[in-house]
Amino acid sequence: METTFEGTAEQARAAARRLKDDLDSGLHDLQSAAADEMKNLIADVEELLSRISDIKDTDVARVRGKVLRAVEAAKASLEQGADTVKRQAKRAATATDDYVHETPWAAVGIAALVGAVVGILASRRSS
Repeated sequence: METTFEGTAEQARAAARRLKDDLDSGLHDLQSAAADEMKNLIADVEELLSRISDIKDTDVARVRGKVLRAVEAAKASLEQGADTVKRQAKRAATATDDYVHETPWAAVGIAALVGAVVGILASRRSS
């Protein structure tokens, strides 16, 4: 079977689609894990605040108020950050896909370079 430019270009496009899908999946997993950890932290802080709500000391009440405001700000920031990360990831994946469609040979070269680096790093770790 003879390799043609079209065949290699199609392989590069297929690799780009797989890379885009993997990037989307990995980013989703990372985002989900980070959001879960942040939610756990916020829940722990809220629980701590509820446990010290009976203390009537003015300094404790002032600190509790500050922490409650910080927790609310963290929740809002978490939601906004998740949306921002999603938009940036989609832009990066789309740009990668477009780049591979426009310059398949460069994409093949970059993929080969990345594969070589990963192979070198993997071989060093297993030694």
